[in-house]
Amino acid sequence: MLVGKIEDALLDPALHRCKGKIDLIFTSPPFPLIRKKKYGNETGKSYIEWLEKLAPKLCELLTPKGSIVIEVGNSWEPGVPVMSTLGLEALLAFKKAGGLYLSQQVICHNPARLPSPAQWVNINRERLKDSFTHVWWMSKSEHPKADNRKVLLPYSKTMKSLLKRKTYNAGRRPSGHVISETGFLKNHGGAISPNVIDPNVDAAQLPESLLTLSGTMVDTTYRDYCLKKGYEPHPARMQLGLALFFIDFLTEAGDVVFDPFGGSNTTGWAAQALGRKWISVEANKEYAQGSKGRFVRSAAPRPKRANSKKVARKVRKPVLITKRRKASR
Repeated sequence: MLVGKIEDALLDPALHRCKGKIDLIFTSPPFPLIRKKKYGNETGKSYIEWLEKLAPKLCELLTPKGSIVIEVGNSWEPGVPVMSTLGLEALLAFKKAGGLYLSQQVICHNPARLPSPAQWVNINRERLKDSFTHVWWMSKSEHPKADNRKVLLPYSKTMKSLLKRKTYNAGRRPSGHVISETGFLKNHGGAISPNVIDPNVDAAQLPESLLTLSGTMVDTTYRDYCLKKGYEPHPARMQLGLALFFIDFLTEAGDVVFDPFGGSNTTGWAAQALGRKWISVEANKEYAQGSKGRFVRSAAPRPKRANSKKVARKVRKPVLITKRRKASR
């Protein structure tokens, strides 16, 4: 993990050597919230400009078939029950500045989130609970590396019953679609994942192969480590299930995953658990130090076995990135 602002990290030789070699950039930048947070979020129009300027340099790191997945939460206008479009405007600006294709928009639904904004949801009762984030999967190519067979969901009871009895109601549907007599009789090992994801373990909407990696013990170990060492835990940790899903979906064993806003390094842990190499950048030194708690012996993942002989790099001591001095004229 590199410690420093992403703007400075992109000037560091360590990342210069990665140009054209990153298979997936998976990240959740600070959301465009109304108030400044300790983890360093931009606000207002400056948020759009900030994210837009990062796009060209981040895209230079990707392989031709690489992807960049960005999660952005919702924000509200100050003082009124009106949603802000800053998050979506920032994603559109980023896509345009990077010359990217929008491969797919995904919704990360988390019904367990606390009701917010509290004033409009809990007190005035005039808005619904905000329980999802936008996840944009973008790529340099119209056909980036991806395989949805790696993230199949368990079949429903109805589908299992259909496969067992080998019959179903075929023919033309009111929509005009024609369902063949054998089109749904082949067992593909699971159902294709929808583009609405609930990464909570209790929801059992993750592929079976990822459920064992996404338990609460990983986060508990991290929080215990921070408490023991006196570090403040990151207040806006990424959901592990979401990181596991996209890393498994869009990369292969031995590929390189990069998170420019590392936070507690959920992305790094997920990448290592799946046998990928990883690089993360975090601006806050304390958060970077605390992220080592994800890799203590009780929680450190064993790289997932695969055909490739490559394994993920071991966690390293955070390195402080100093700002590059301007050349004297």
